Amino acid sequence: MNQLRLDSFDVFAAIVRCGGFRAAALERGVSSSALSQTINALEEALGIRLLNRTTRSVSVTEAGQRLLDRLGPALSDIRLAITEVDDLRDSPSGTLRINAPAPAVDHLLCPLLFDFMELHPAVNIEIVSDAAVVDIVALGFDAGVRFGKQLAQDMIAVPLGLPLRYAIVAAPSYLERYGRPLTPHDLVRHDCIRRRFPGGRLVSWKFQKGDEEMDVSPAGRLTLSSAHNELQAALAGRGIAHVFEDYARPHLADGRLVEILCDWSATLPSWFLYYPSRRLPGAAMRAFLNYLHAYRWPATVQTSA
Repeated sequence: MNQLRLDSFDVFAAIVRCGGFRAAALERGVSSSALSQTINALEEALGIRLLNRTTRSVSVTEAGQRLLDRLGPALSDIRLAITEVDDLRDSPSGTLRINAPAPAVDHLLCPLLFDFMELHPAVNIEIVSDAAVVDIVALGFDAGVRFGKQLAQDMIAVPLGLPLRYAIVAAPSYLERYGRPLTPHDLVRHDCIRRRFPGGRLVSWKFQKGDEEMDVSPAGRLTLSSAHNELQAALAGRGIAHVFEDYARPHLADGRLVEILCDWSATLPSWFLYYPSRRLPGAAMRAFLNYLHAYRWPATVQTSA
């Protein structure tokens, strides 16, 4: 058997995890051809094919899957050992990868991590904006951000920010033309700007007044997939939008939007940062957790979605 390189196994695992050479090359900051040469050398050294490759797809062979099943824990132990050595340095280093929905990225992670990067110049940050519920371990993330009810049982969860508040908003021009709804039931006679989740489900609008709670399935001609676009449509007078308050606050302050049904505003718990309980976090992740522990959320700040 030809001499084997340890980093070749890490490259193989990255290609399988990323679903192809191009994505793995982007993750590692190298060319696809360089990764292809590494895999060719590894397969030649082992004397067996690990990946089935066509011009359109890459899939793991049975032998490759068996090797990957045994490699996974070993590679994890090696990364942990390297992390422990890194901890002996004066400053944390490495890469922190976080998967989070766009609202949490907009109003929590970016402001936090910009300041965190100033304190820890040796730490690299990668944030992937994703509203779908994903397996952060399988995809190589250090942590994710979701609501508490969406977390797996084997995760450690840390509250991130303050409770969230919905706002129902419209442009003054829309309200002058179509009138102002006084109860959630009145929305059936209005053009509501709807949102569809990545999985295909339409978002229902939640309302709460005292002990009374209500879900409304809005009707409208426009369906979008992001709060940014919903606000854009509301500002243009295209209908009534249902967004978290952080998105609307600047436009409410300058009068370009008006909040309606304020007494029916629903709230949700805060976001949660979560990470696997079955492995120690890396040096960059531990530094970020320490930063969060010491952070004091401003009383006027509310997170959003």
